[in-house]
Amino acid sequence: MIGVGKIKQYSNVLEKPLSKGKQEVSLSAFAFLFSELVQYNQTQVDNIAELERRLEDAGYAVGARVLELFCHREKGNRRETRLLGILSFVHSTIWKVLFGKVADSLEKGTEHEDEYMISEKELLVNRFISIPKDMGAFNCGAFVAGIVRGVLDNAGFPAVVTAHFVPVEGQQRPRTTILIKFAEEVLAREARLG
Repeated sequence: MIGVGKIKQYSNVLEKPLSKGKQEVSLSAFAFLFSELVQYNQTQVDNIAELERRLEDAGYAVGARVLELFCHREKGNRRETRLLGILSFVHSTIWKVLFGKVADSLEKGTEHEDEYMISEKELLVNRFISIPKDMGAFNCGAFVAGIVRGVLDNAGFPAVVTAHFVPVEGQQRPRTTILIKFAEEVLAREARLG
């Protein structure tokens, strides 16, 4: 037949090309899904620390997959080998993929050589969450801390990552700081690379 092209048949899903369609999720859909995740985990635990740990574990799985997908699609399977390179990658590239903008700041800790902080004035996961008074210092940023830990661990930069509220003068809501404390092996490798 004239003018009829062949449609390529794929034998399995791994051979299909990755579509680059619309990659945004409705904010209201995300807020609903995330609130359901928090509520479900809240019914499964007895204290705030356990709830934050479960959110961090959920975020870790997301971070591992985000890194794998992003490296496959965008970086041609190249990976960062330097500490500042991976921090910049998380602060700008990964943050932009997840939240639509670069994080507000990336800072090196002044007290410890192995600590870095990513700060966000209004973290998306804390925007629509109202915390009851009996839950005190509960921080949904633990989910984002888990994402960051998942990205770093799977990139070969093991670290302890935690989320903290930091009060800001003149503002009602505190900013969220993701504190990254790298393992000794990462610092030793960085020193060897010079």
